[in-house]
Amino acid sequence: MNISKNKSASLHSRNPHQGRYDFEALTRALPKLAQYSIKNPNGEPTIDFNDAQAVITLNQALLAHHYGIKFWDLPAGFLCPPIPSRADYIHHIADLLNSSNDNTDSTIADKGVHALDIGTGASCIYPIIGVQAYGWRFTASDIDPISVNTAKLICQSNAPLKNKISIKQQTNPKHIFYGIISKHDYFDITICNPPFHASLEQAQSANQRKRSNLKKHRQQRSKPLHNKENSTGLNFGGQKAELWCEGGELSFISQMITESMDFAEQVAWFTTLVSKSENIAPLKKRLAQSQAKHVEVIAMQHGQKKTRILAWRFI
Repeated sequence: MNISKNKSASLHSRNPHQGRYDFEALTRALPKLAQYSIKNPNGEPTIDFNDAQAVITLNQALLAHHYGIKFWDLPAGFLCPPIPSRADYIHHIADLLNSSNDNTDSTIADKGVHALDIGTGASCIYPIIGVQAYGWRFTASDIDPISVNTAKLICQSNAPLKNKISIKQQTNPKHIFYGIISKHDYFDITICNPPFHASLEQAQSANQRKRSNLKKHRQQRSKPLHNKENSTGLNFGGQKAELWCEGGELSFISQMITESMDFAEQVAWFTTLVSKSENIAPLKKRLAQSQAKHVEVIAMQHGQKKTRILAWRFI
C-alpha cells in the first residue's frame, strides 16, 4: 500500500476565492448583497457572519459571480456551506485525478470525469463547483427527501447545470454506496463531507462554541477576522444526516471503506473529508485491512480550520 501526503495548508492555487472578498464585484453580481454589507473596524466591506440570511446571501453572490448560478437557496434549518473550502476539495481531487493519469496539465481531469457526491445536501455545492470549474458530470445522493428535492430544483433552475447532475435519494439510511452505484455505473471519483458528530447534543454543543467564539472575536474590535476565516468557521443549520450519525465520522467512513470494496472495479478513486486528525490512523489501518492499493492524505487549511481529504483506490 503506497501512502503519500500533500502538506499544503492554504487555498489551492486554482481556487478563485483567494484573499478578501471583492464586495464590489459580488454586489454587481447580486445587488441584494448591498442590504447586508457593513464595514469592519478597518472600514472594509464585510457582512455580519452571525446573521444566517446574510451568509446565505453572500453565498448566492459568490455562486452568481464565480459560477454563473442565478438561483440558489436553502430550506430553513439546512446547512449553509462555506464555499471557499468546498471549492478547495474539488481542486485538490482534480489534482489527484491528474496525478493518477500522469497528466500535469492544470486544465486536467476534464469533461470526461463522472463524479459521485455522497450526501450532497440541499446546497448541492460540490456538483455545482465541479460542473462549473471543470465541466465534470455528477451523480449526487442524499437520504433526506427535502435535500433531494431542493438540489433537484437548483439543478433544474440553472441552465449550466441541466443534464450535468443527476440526483438520487438513498432510501436505506444504513447504506452509502449500495443502492446508489448500479452495476453499469463507473465513477472516476467519489466525494463526501460526512456527518462528523456522534450525537445531536455533540453537534449542538459544537455549533454553540462556534457562535460564542465568533461573538468573542467580534468584540475584539482591534482584531477583526478576515472574511474567509469567518465564513469557513460558522455553518448555520444542519439536519441530522448532515451533522451527526451514530459513531460519528469514524463509524461513517469505516462503513464507506467496507462498502467501497464491493465497487473496487467501478470507482477509480474513493475520497472523503476527515475532520478529526485522530481518525486518520484507524482509517488507514482499516484501508490496509481492506487491501487498498494506494492511499493519499491531502491536508487543507482554511482560516483557523484544518481538515484533510482521505483518498483510496483498489486498482
